[in-house]
Amino acid sequence: MRVLVTGGAGFIGSHFVRELLSDAYPDLAATRVVVLDALTYAGNRANLDPVRTDGRLEFVRGDICDAPLVGRLMRGVDLVVHFAAESHVDRSIADASAFVRTNVQGTQTLLDAAVRAGAGRFVHVSTDEVYGSIEAGSWPEEHPLAPNSPYAASKAASDLMALAFHRTHGLELCVTRCSNNYGPYQFPEKLVPLFTTNLVDGLTVPLYGDGGNSRDWLHVDDHCRGIALVAAKGRPGEVYNIGGGTELTNRELTGRLLELCGRDASAVRRVADRAGHDRRYSVDIAKISTELGYAPRIGLDRGLADTVAWYRGNRSWWEPLKSDGREAEGRARR
Repeated sequence: MRVLVTGGAGFIGSHFVRELLSDAYPDLAATRVVVLDALTYAGNRANLDPVRTDGRLEFVRGDICDAPLVGRLMRGVDLVVHFAAESHVDRSIADASAFVRTNVQGTQTLLDAAVRAGAGRFVHVSTDEVYGSIEAGSWPEEHPLAPNSPYAASKAASDLMALAFHRTHGLELCVTRCSNNYGPYQFPEKLVPLFTTNLVDGLTVPLYGDGGNSRDWLHVDDHCRGIALVAAKGRPGEVYNIGGGTELTNRELTGRLLELCGRDASAVRRVADRAGHDRRYSVDIAKISTELGYAPRIGLDRGLADTVAWYRGNRSWWEPLKSDGREAEGRARR
């Protein structure tokens, strides 16, 4: 099986590639894995170091909006797993143009190439943020999309484009929508790695508003395992939510990180809330659980402890990313 992974040097994409090349997904026997990544600020070749010498891996630095390049790489592909995206909400509020270009135009470029090349299956990786905010209960996949940030709007547009290519062109495509990911190799602008690395360095952490914004937390390993199930067995044209099953407010999550890092509440710095900050996300995972047998395996207690330990032991990976101080004093997504 020849697999094309876009954004495969990023946090989630690189985890999927490492696991795929470690034969962790028995239903996806990859003979060739091509990673296409532009290596913008959140892409990092070091994320692929554990599998760098695997002869099945080919890395291509390039832009998913580059139609000739994408067309060439798409030839003979049996599976496309599309992770590549601009994903930081605060950056989208400051300037939405890159989000429209990468998330919408880039996805359309990939879809066009997949149709022309007669590619096999296509998994478009998306986010629960496309649903907007929910006061109670959990979103099923058929819930209307109501994005509130430019980032979420660009992902909603790419979801609809992907599903339209299935319906119009018959592309064998599924969409996945995940809740908040955490784990090793996550770029330190996101909440868990930003707070963890600040706390272990004796710095403060910025908590938005009253800290009451609530999210479901999903370990990256569970997320990628869910994606692999959808890639192997998902019904074409369907959307599958992937969640972790543990909902916490940002204030509660911060408390857990303080405890794991040996700090107290004096390390928390309250900052003004973000514009359009969604109050609560929660996805219903009954569909992927019933149809494909998915269940999260890594509980939050274990997952957070392991993640904090990884950042403590891998300063050489994250410290250069924060060396100019901008991420250390930045605000975390969600």
